[in-house]
Formats: sequence, structure tokens, C-alpha cells
Amino acid sequence: MTLSLGLTGINRALLRRGLVRYRNALVVIVASVLATALVLALLAPAAAPDLAQPSHADRVLLLTDSWAKGDVIAVVRHGERCDRSSAQCLGPVDGVTVRGEATVQALGADFDQLGLTNADIYSSLLTRARQTADAMFAHPVEAQDWLFNCRGSMLRDALKHKVPGHNLILVSHSECMDQLLMDMHLSTSTTFGYGASLFIKTDGANEDPQMLGYIEPKDWKNIVPVVTPNNRHGFEASQFLSWERAGSRPKSQPIPLNCA
Repeated sequence: MTLSLGLTGINRALLRRGLVRYRNALVVIVASVLATALVLALLAPAAAPDLAQPSHADRVLLLTDSWAKGDVIAVVRHGERCDRSSAQCLGPVDGVTVRGEATVQALGADFDQLGLTNADIYSSLLTRARQTADAMFAHPVEAQDWLFNCRGSMLRDALKHKVPGHNLILVSHSECMDQLLMDMHLSTSTTFGYGASLFIKTDGANEDPQMLGYIEPKDWKNIVPVVTPNNRHGFEASQFLSWERAGSRPKSQPIPLNCA
């Protein structure tokens, strides 16, 4: 009887030690997985900022200031494709829809309000890009092959065509927008809608181009029209009001003192 009890005690002790070792191994494995996930998250390329988010108000101000100096490249995705929509076609099936034309006409007015005095404009050779450019701008736009055949060269070619003191507007395709992001070592996880505009800042100096962010057509009215170099306070006030309506305000943004 005594021998049996002793063996039982030994077995329990061995079991406890085994459970402790298992628990410690499990803790090490979980910690390793979490550490790996954290490292991968930190090393993952950043995505292009959505300028419709109030937390990027500083980037919107930088965009308008840089635009006034002629230091911006804007890549615009063409309007809604006819061959991928049930909506009425504007013309050829490889072009845009009537609805898409209306959207990019409004987008052209947004760019006009931003300022087109010192802007050079090019479009892709494809029908949908040419129709988009025709709808956006009042004057003919030169079409160029590199705005469609852009694999591995989008940023380089864009910088080649950038004239100091002139903004550059490029009517292109989502694939070329992704290529631009890859050229800048940024994530291509963002899906750009029809008429989306992607902005980078480049002053022609030795500094690398800076990603400013993108704007979807529906968001322009809430972002850019209230922002001019002489109307910063109006922009800050409008952002404050939009945050209040949403019931939240980014902690990093101070409450404007002149929002009356």
C-alpha cells in the first residue's frame, strides 16, 4: 500500500513537471509568433494616405501649398469603363460610360478650382483615358504611350516629364498607379476607384518624391475647395465641424481657435 502511494506521488510530480514544461514551451511559441507578426507589421510598406480622413489634414494643406508652387504630380484614373459596366456607353465599348463622363467632368472642375494655370497634362493612348481627359479639360490633351505601358518605369517617366514650377497631371490607369506606388516602395493594397487622383510632391531637388495621398471623386468637395493658401483657417474650421458631426476628433489635431 505504501509503495502504491509513493508511485502515485511520483507520477503526479512527473505530470506536474511535464505540464510546466509544456506551458513554458507554449508561452515561448506564442511570444515568438507575436514578435514575428509585430516585426512583419513594422517592416510592411505603408499604404497611400486617404486624404478624406481628418487625420491627414496636414497633408491636404501640404498638397495645396505644393500645388501653388508647381511641385505636384497627380495621377488620375480614367472614368468608369464601358466594357465592365451595364451603364450606357459614351461611344466605343473600350471607352467610358455616360455616367463616368459626368463624374470626370465634375473632377475636371475640381482640378480647375485647385488651379490649372501652371499645369502640364498628358493622358494614356487608350480610348477610356483620352475620353476622360477630354471631359476633364477644356483644351486638347496630348496622349502618350508610357501612361499605359508603365511597368517598372512609371515614376521615372513621370519625373522626366515634370517641369520645375509646373504641376503635372497624368490621366492613366489603376495598374500605373500601383506601379507608381511600387516605385516608391509603398503598399499596393489600396483599390483606386474610377476617377481617383493620386498625388506626389517633388520639387526637382535631390530629395526623393514624397507621397501625399489620394482623393476619390466623391471626397473632393469635402477636402480641397475650402483650402487655398489664403484660406487655411476656413479649412481647419470645416474639418473641426466635420469631426464634431461624426462625434470624434483626432487627438493629434488641436481644436481650432478661430472656428466661429
